[in-house]
Amino acid sequence: MSAPLPVVLLMGPTCSGKTALAVELVQHLPLDIINVDSALVYRGLDIGAAKPSDDVLANAPHRLLGFRDPAQPYSAAEFREDALREIRDIHAAGRVPLLVGGTMLYFKALLDGLAELPPADPQVRARLEQEAAEKGWPAMHARLADVDPPTAARLKPNDSQRIQRALEVFEVSGEPLSAHHVRQRDVPLSDSATGYSPAFPYTVFSLAIAPKDRAVLHARIAERFHQMLDDGLVAEVQALRARGDLAPELPAIKSVGYRQVWEYLDGQYDYDTLVARGIIATRQLAKRQFTWLRGWPGITWLETDAQDLLEQALACLAPLQESVFSSR
Repeated sequence: MSAPLPVVLLMGPTCSGKTALAVELVQHLPLDIINVDSALVYRGLDIGAAKPSDDVLANAPHRLLGFRDPAQPYSAAEFREDALREIRDIHAAGRVPLLVGGTMLYFKALLDGLAELPPADPQVRARLEQEAAEKGWPAMHARLADVDPPTAARLKPNDSQRIQRALEVFEVSGEPLSAHHVRQRDVPLSDSATGYSPAFPYTVFSLAIAPKDRAVLHARIAERFHQMLDDGLVAEVQALRARGDLAPELPAIKSVGYRQVWEYLDGQYDYDTLVARGIIATRQLAKRQFTWLRGWPGITWLETDAQDLLEQALACLAPLQESVFSSR
């Protein structure tokens, strides 16, 4: 091939219309979609994760969708490995990967590489969990601040999963997590396991509601959560609970919407509170996604409700059409 093939990234906050635009784009350009949503990688998380319908998937197949059992946690490192494999396969077919989703950590892991961290140690982890049960996670956060101030500074005192992992890394390796990140491998979009390193360019563009229209996004979030409940989200979570091997500590069950329904089924609050908590959690997710996106270099922002949204997106990809797509 005369020119390196690109990778297109379509990012944005939840409820911004990423999937709808991606489906339209694949009808116009030789793009293959790769899912970048941490909930959608799990089987059985369909309604609450807004899985595209079978009709949509028939016209626009998504890779890395619903392939992982929810009892098996899926990491950013695993996503990176899987995504690089899919990118390689799509390129081999002479097509262009379109990575679509809102899990910004996955995008960052793909583009920037990952630190080489020690593997999990079940004994250390169990001991930390026992200590946290006795002292509370704020106390564990204070302990982390003593051994790894940079990591503690970016974590909230109740962020149990990340605090636990940071303390585990320190105890297993003798070095703080922040030191491992300083040595982070700078091998963007390359695969050391297979030797695949195409040095391809990537284009980043994102759907987003402008700050003045944030109320529109909030209305979309509320409408979609109500629709998920009408579509059977509670029954979906009941089916997951009935398996007997899932717990609220698992990343799949901690996904927005699933956590709130699980707690509702545990009797922690009533249905109205479930609705309120689900909407609030989704709005908080959107806020975190905006925070990531505001610091992301090279993004072309598109207006979600623009009448000519597809035309704007195609214009963003015009250089790719001229230099890559037209030659294939």
